[in-house]
Amino acid sequence: MLDSATRSKIVDELFDVYETRRPLRRLTGTYPGLTVEDSYLVQEEFIRRKVDAGAKVKGYKVGLTSKPMQEMAGSSEPDFSAITDDMFLPEATPIDASRFFRPMIEIEIAFVMKHALKGPGVLPVDVIRATDFVVPAIEIVDFRVMPEAGFGIIDTVADLAACGAVVLGANPRRLDAIDVRRVHGELKLNGKLEVEGEASAVLGNPVTSVAWLANKLGQFGVVFEPGQVVLTGSFVRAIPVKAGDDVLCRFDQGLGDLSMSFT
Repeated sequence: MLDSATRSKIVDELFDVYETRRPLRRLTGTYPGLTVEDSYLVQEEFIRRKVDAGAKVKGYKVGLTSKPMQEMAGSSEPDFSAITDDMFLPEATPIDASRFFRPMIEIEIAFVMKHALKGPGVLPVDVIRATDFVVPAIEIVDFRVMPEAGFGIIDTVADLAACGAVVLGANPRRLDAIDVRRVHGELKLNGKLEVEGEASAVLGNPVTSVAWLANKLGQFGVVFEPGQVVLTGSFVRAIPVKAGDDVLCRFDQGLGDLSMSFT
């Protein structure tokens, strides 16, 4: 593991990316001793500094929820990150593409908590009891650390699990009104269908994803608070976007459409 001063230096460099507009080279190349544990400590300090500056933790995300993605990242389990309120954007409004570095779009199901939920020992049925409703979501994946040869989970974890921003739909559904495993979603870019998939691609059931994260974070004393949002992971591959692109994501079972445009 790295010492705390070196981890703080990495956080400094991540914040500097917003000023220089130049993503960092692969962290595992620059810091050969970097471990997954280091990366989560870097992420924790990254979030803490944002909170100290006035941001609030509004939710959490789970990534690498499919075996192929885990294998590609060199991981045996999903990754995760906190998400601060400044990373949530309104739907159906123009988004300045220049705020991102290498944006890509994923579609997900987001859970909004009604009751507090804390691991360990959380089962899917506990997630169902604690959930107020679910909404369709778009995650804008982005990279403050450049994806390049050798890039893997150690690099993404330090980089807020590659989360750039989140857009939530405003058409909520209760879990007892849908079969969340069978939610079908499709992503259209400039009117062309790019990808489609089913929510069961997320650990077999997005509910399982929430339970996994609650138990993982419970090890560190973290509680999902009422009103917080949990992004459960994409059930399609990420699609690159740029200025001038229009995105339409369509979900069935009453979850509806979610759109955005990049300027």
